[in-house]
Formats: sequence, structure tokens, C-alpha cells
Amino acid sequence: QVQLVESGGGLVQAGGSLRLSCVASGRTYVLGWFRQAPGKEREFVAAISRSGSNTNYADSVKGRFTISRDNAKTTSYLQMNILKPEDTAVYYCEAALTIVVPTTKSRYDYWGQGTQVTVSS
Repeated sequence: QVQLVESGGGLVQAGGSLRLSCVASGRTYVLGWFRQAPGKEREFVAAISRSGSNTNYADSVKGRFTISRDNAKTTSYLQMNILKPEDTAVYYCEAALTIVVPTTKSRYDYWGQGTQVTVSS
């Protein structure tokens, strides 16, 4: 069983930055971030392999967001820069027991409770 706890969300003005953290307990391979805005489906944001050598990003965040991980602490980070109002959502950390870095929700096995990110215009 894997437990995931997110932190770092908050309210920020457009153009600002936030750093999300996800602490994982138990064995994990891929750690990913998804987000869900009100009235919308949960969508993929970014993911990173166990070694940290492979990453995937949604086109909407490429060049603005950076995912990383500290395996010694089994923690994933999502550095979000140049935030836009459309980035407003609940952000979820998810874990997949796979080698490849998937971008679809169905490939992930565990997820956390989420952390709210609100970007004001």
C-alpha cells in the first residue's frame, strides 16, 4: 500500500510561482501530478520515473512547470512558474507501479487527497 500526502498549494497572483511537494510512503515507481478544475475532468500535468531520468509534461505546462524527485526522501516536487488563472485546480499526486512514465489516469494505482492551487488574475 502506498500513501501520498501533498502540500504547498495556495493562492498566488498570475505570473507568480508555487512549489508543490508529495511525500510517498511505500514503494513507488512513477510519481505524477494531475489536476482537476471545477466542472472538468482530472487531467495529466507531469510525471517522473523512479530514477528521475525520464519525465513527461502536458503541453499546457511545458516550459513553466518542472517535476523532480528526491528518492532518498521518496518525495516529488512540482515547481510551477509563470502561473496562469487557468492553472487553478486541485492538484493530486499519483503513483504508478510501472517502469514507463504514463500520462493517463488509468495507469496510476494510488493518489493523495489533493492540494488547492488558486491563481488570481
